[in-house]
Amino acid sequence: MISLPRLYAIADASFGNPVEISRSLFAGGARLVQIRNKNGGARELLAQVEAVLRFAPPDARVIVNDRADIARLAGAAGVHLGQDDLPPGPAREILGPDSIVGLSTHSLAQALAADSMPVDYVAVGPIYPTSSKQNPDPVLGLEPLIEICRKVKKPVVAIGGITLERAGDVLRTGACGMAVIGDLLKAPDIEARTRAWSDVILNL
Repeated sequence: MISLPRLYAIADASFGNPVEISRSLFAGGARLVQIRNKNGGARELLAQVEAVLRFAPPDARVIVNDRADIARLAGAAGVHLGQDDLPPGPAREILGPDSIVGLSTHSLAQALAADSMPVDYVAVGPIYPTSSKQNPDPVLGLEPLIEICRKVKKPVVAIGGITLERAGDVLRTGACGMAVIGDLLKAPDIEARTRAWSDVILNL
């Protein structure tokens, strides 16, 4: 079973250049970073992922949002898929057995279905209200997350509206980690905010 850090940082292009965002996230201690560019074309995304990989720390892993083909071309660690993206099976065929494949889920039924798919982790959310996604799914809250963590065998990554102040509550549900966008990228100093996360979650 894959081991993931507790902080899963997402360099979202809607907050700025994901290359420079990733640089700040790594400098702050993040070691799992997803490159997310929903509005960019394939060529732009590929260039961004390749740029990030050139300076990513040796112990860091870079995940590509949505595009398994881009992840393979760039040599990234893997891909994160949504419910409407390429299914995990074909993505796994593109990337091979050693790459990371994650899948977003928004209910117990979806999470249980993902548990039987060729994925390495199951993302669950939104746990809290979020403004980082257009047309977000209904908020789940902590109690459904607890049930999902109890029933799903694969690592569960919580996402959606998670702040540093809420991190302890989220981890106590049984989630192995937390994917974070807004609480990191809205900070005036992304590197400092990431370092605060890195310091706090070590003691949770």
